[in-house]
Amino acid sequence: MPEEQRRAGLLLRTAAKIVDFILIAAVIEIIPRAGFFAGLTYLLLGDGFFEGRSIGKKLLRIQVVSADTHSPCTFKDSILRNSTFAVGYVLWIVPIIGWIFILIVSVVEFILLLGSKDGMRLGDEIARTSVFEFL
Repeated sequence: MPEEQRRAGLLLRTAAKIVDFILIAAVIEIIPRAGFFAGLTYLLLGDGFFEGRSIGKKLLRIQVVSADTHSPCTFKDSILRNSTFAVGYVLWIVPIIGWIFILIVSVVEFILLLGSKDGMRLGDEIARTSVFEFL
Protein backbone atom coordinates (compact mmCIF):
# COMPACT_ATOMS: atom_id res chain seq x y z
CA MET A 1 0.00 0.00 0.00
CA PRO A 2 1.54 3.37 -1.01
CA GLU A 3 2.13 5.95 1.68
CA GLU A 4 -0.33 8.82 1.91
CA GLN A 5 1.12 12.06 0.59
CA ARG A 6 0.34 15.77 0.46
CA ARG A 7 2.16 18.83 -0.84
CA ALA A 8 5.11 19.67 1.38
CA GLY A 9 4.75 22.85 3.37
CA LEU A 10 7.09 25.81 3.36
CA LEU A 11 8.67 24.93 6.72
CA LEU A 12 9.63 21.39 5.69
CA ARG A 13 10.94 22.54 2.32
CA THR A 14 13.00 25.32 3.90
CA ALA A 15 14.40 23.00 6.58
CA ALA A 16 15.41 20.44 3.94
CA LYS A 17 17.18 23.13 1.87
CA ILE A 18 18.98 24.37 4.99
CA VAL A 19 20.21 20.82 5.71
CA ASP A 20 21.48 20.59 2.13
CA PHE A 21 23.25 23.97 2.39
CA ILE A 22 24.85 22.90 5.70
CA LEU A 23 26.17 19.78 3.94
CA ILE A 24 27.54 21.91 1.12
CA ALA A 25 29.22 24.27 3.60
CA ALA A 26 30.76 21.28 5.41
CA VAL A 27 32.18 19.91 2.16
CA ILE A 28 33.66 23.31 1.32
CA GLU A 29 35.36 23.40 4.73
CA ILE A 30 36.60 19.80 4.60
CA ILE A 31 37.88 19.89 1.01
CA PRO A 32 38.69 23.57 0.34
CA ARG A 33 39.85 23.31 -3.29
CA ALA A 34 37.36 20.77 -4.58
CA GLY A 35 34.61 21.55 -2.07
CA PHE A 36 33.17 24.46 -4.05
CA PHE A 37 32.71 22.28 -7.15
CA ALA A 38 31.48 19.31 -5.13
CA GLY A 39 28.94 21.63 -3.48
CA LEU A 40 27.81 22.98 -6.84
CA THR A 41 27.45 19.45 -8.19
CA TYR A 42 25.41 18.38 -5.15
CA LEU A 43 23.26 21.52 -5.37
CA LEU A 44 22.42 20.79 -9.00
CA LEU A 45 22.00 17.00 -8.78
CA GLY A 46 20.86 16.49 -5.16
CA ASP A 47 17.13 16.20 -5.84
CA GLY A 48 17.81 13.46 -8.38
CA PHE A 49 19.26 11.11 -5.74
CA PHE A 50 17.25 8.69 -3.58
CA GLU A 51 14.18 8.68 -5.85
CA GLY A 52 13.73 12.45 -5.92
CA ARG A 53 15.21 13.20 -2.53
CA SER A 54 18.30 15.16 -1.61
CA ILE A 55 19.77 14.19 1.77
CA GLY A 56 17.82 17.02 3.43
CA LYS A 57 14.58 15.93 1.78
CA LYS A 58 15.22 12.28 2.65
CA LEU A 59 15.72 13.18 6.33
CA LEU A 60 12.50 15.20 6.38
CA ARG A 61 10.48 12.66 4.37
CA ILE A 62 9.68 14.87 1.40
CA GLN A 63 10.16 14.05 -2.28
CA VAL A 64 10.39 15.96 -5.55
CA VAL A 65 8.25 14.49 -8.32
CA SER A 66 7.41 15.43 -11.89
CA ALA A 67 4.24 17.51 -11.88
CA ASP A 68 3.16 15.81 -15.11
CA THR A 69 3.96 12.13 -14.48
CA HIS A 70 4.25 12.02 -10.66
CA SER A 71 7.44 9.98 -11.08
CA PRO A 72 10.48 10.81 -8.91
CA CYS A 73 12.62 13.78 -9.93
CA THR A 74 15.35 12.90 -12.43
CA PHE A 75 18.85 14.39 -12.53
CA LYS A 76 17.72 16.57 -15.45
CA ASP A 77 14.73 17.83 -13.42
CA SER A 78 17.04 18.46 -10.47
CA ILE A 79 19.45 20.53 -12.57
CA LEU A 80 16.57 22.57 -14.00
CA ARG A 81 14.83 23.18 -10.67
CA ASN A 82 18.02 24.12 -8.83
CA SER A 83 19.62 26.22 -11.57
CA THR A 84 18.41 29.46 -9.98
CA PHE A 85 20.18 28.61 -6.71
CA ALA A 86 23.24 27.35 -8.60
CA VAL A 87 23.70 30.69 -10.36
CA GLY A 88 23.52 32.42 -6.98
CA TYR A 89 25.94 29.90 -5.50
CA VAL A 90 28.49 30.55 -8.27
CA LEU A 91 28.09 34.33 -7.97
CA TRP A 92 28.42 34.18 -4.17
CA ILE A 93 32.21 34.42 -4.57
CA VAL A 94 31.82 37.90 -6.11
CA PRO A 95 31.58 40.29 -3.15
CA ILE A 96 28.46 42.43 -2.89
CA ILE A 97 27.09 41.65 -6.40
CA GLY A 98 26.94 37.90 -5.78
CA TRP A 99 25.51 38.35 -2.30
CA ILE A 100 22.80 40.69 -3.56
CA PHE A 101 21.98 38.29 -6.41
CA ILE A 102 21.52 35.28 -4.11
CA LEU A 103 19.39 37.40 -1.77
CA ILE A 104 17.18 38.47 -4.69
CA VAL A 105 16.90 34.88 -5.99
CA SER A 106 15.97 33.61 -2.51
CA VAL A 107 13.34 36.32 -2.00
CA VAL A 108 11.81 35.77 -5.46
CA GLU A 109 11.72 31.98 -4.91
CA PHE A 110 10.10 32.49 -1.47
CA ILE A 111 7.47 34.93 -2.76
CA LEU A 112 6.57 32.69 -5.70
CA LEU A 113 6.30 29.68 -3.40
CA LEU A 114 4.04 31.58 -1.01
CA GLY A 115 1.84 32.89 -3.82
CA SER A 116 1.56 29.66 -5.77
CA LYS A 117 -1.68 27.73 -5.40
CA ASP A 118 0.25 24.59 -6.37
CA GLY A 119 3.16 25.24 -3.97
CA MET A 120 5.66 25.71 -6.79
CA ARG A 121 8.69 27.99 -6.64
CA LEU A 122 10.42 29.33 -9.77
CA GLY A 123 12.66 26.25 -10.01
CA ASP A 124 9.59 24.00 -9.83
CA GLU A 125 7.91 25.99 -12.59
CA ILE A 126 11.01 25.69 -14.80
CA ALA A 127 11.37 21.93 -14.24
CA ARG A 128 7.63 21.17 -13.87
CA THR A 129 8.14 19.52 -10.47
CA SER A 130 6.24 19.43 -7.17
CA VAL A 131 7.35 18.54 -3.66
CA PHE A 132 5.31 16.12 -1.53
CA GLU A 133 5.41 15.10 2.11
CA PHE A 134 4.87 11.48 3.08
CA LEU A 135 2.64 10.89 6.08
